[in-house]
Amino acid sequence: MPNTTPSPSLNDPRALLRHLFDVAVQRALPLHNTAAFLPTPPKGRTVVIGAGKAGGAMAQAVEALWPADAPISGLVVTRYDHTPPRPAGLKDRIEVVEASHPVPDAAGLAAAQRILQLTQGLTADDLVLCLISGGGSSLLTLPADGLTLEDKQRINRELLNSGANILEMN
Repeated sequence: MPNTTPSPSLNDPRALLRHLFDVAVQRALPLHNTAAFLPTPPKGRTVVIGAGKAGGAMAQAVEALWPADAPISGLVVTRYDHTPPRPAGLKDRIEVVEASHPVPDAAGLAAAQRILQLTQGLTADDLVLCLISGGGSSLLTLPADGLTLEDKQRINRELLNSGANILEMN
């Protein structure tokens, strides 16, 4: 969706910078960049799974862009207080739950377990759309065998306190 608002003049640098910022933020919103990546609905079910700080906005974009007559369901986990307000008239087809970031919590663990359950029994006629944004590894935590949620929380806190950057932590 191209922006048709005229650009401010170079004579007003503050207005020009504000305009550039607003255009960049608008373009980064999932509703404005998701449509080109959505496949056609399958013969079977469409299940949406995902996690990240933009998870709620991404789920809403898929709900808005997915054909109204094509069934879709799923579960996406986002950070507490990061679920955007639901646009008026947008049908709620993908559940969005919230969990802790950057230190994982029981809500993220429960979401990961539910997502695993949602993917059981799928066939070649079904489609899984996976929505991942920053923070997904914390929000969708599922400890490996032999580890507990408390182990992951402790390690995560220790890494945060060590000054490790996000690349080192991941």
